Amino acid sequence: MALGVRHNFDQIMDWLAVYEGGYVNHPRDPGGATNRGVTQRVYDAYRRNKGRPLQSVRHISDGEHDEIYLRQYWQPIRGDDLPDGLDATMFDFAVNSGVSRAARTLQRSLGVTADGIIGEITLSAVYERVNRGALIDLIVDVNNRRMSFLRRLSTFDVFGKGWTRRVVGDQPGVQAGDIGVVDRSVYLARDDMANASIPRPKRAAQGKADERSMRRSGRLADALGGLWGALFGGRRAGAT
Repeated sequence: MALGVRHNFDQIMDWLAVYEGGYVNHPRDPGGATNRGVTQRVYDAYRRNKGRPLQSVRHISDGEHDEIYLRQYWQPIRGDDLPDGLDATMFDFAVNSGVSRAARTLQRSLGVTADGIIGEITLSAVYERVNRGALIDLIVDVNNRRMSFLRRLSTFDVFGKGWTRRVVGDQPGVQAGDIGVVDRSVYLARDDMANASIPRPKRAAQGKADERSMRRSGRLADALGGLWGALFGGRRAGAT
């Protein structure tokens, strides 16, 4: 991958690939056509910015895919600056629901202003938790808040099983051998890769857990709070 990217990025990308498989275009997914986790809308914007002709996201190259993930999700959530484990939680959240949504959820967990941008104040609050020995609690809380958000979405009846398995795994809580984002993140934070490198789960229908779904549910007030920050930070989370 790109120079300067921490070793965690490749491992986390491998985990993410379990859930962000090949080409899908589910009629209930507000993100629309998606390939390997990149929506057509994101891919179109990327190609325009590169001065390249538009094409179906079916044809996205490995290089394009990796650059989009790095620049649109990993870097905005400050993946290189977050502690081990929290980087995995935040990256997966951002890819699935948008950078702004993920950032605001973290900020609410930390008790700092939820502006959707991970800056120095947010990072300082994160490392204050680390210094207190509360990193694991922070990871678990962010994932719990993520699940609360997902359950409120109008498409939870369609994609909820897949989203729940993705975030929580097969069992609530954190345990060795489970396949949730929270499980893998906690074991990465503990530097226990034997339990973090978990067999791939069975596929389940998934869509982007995005803020357009919330608007369709009539929860406009909550959704609008993150819309501006998601304009180039979401994937099916406005899928920008």
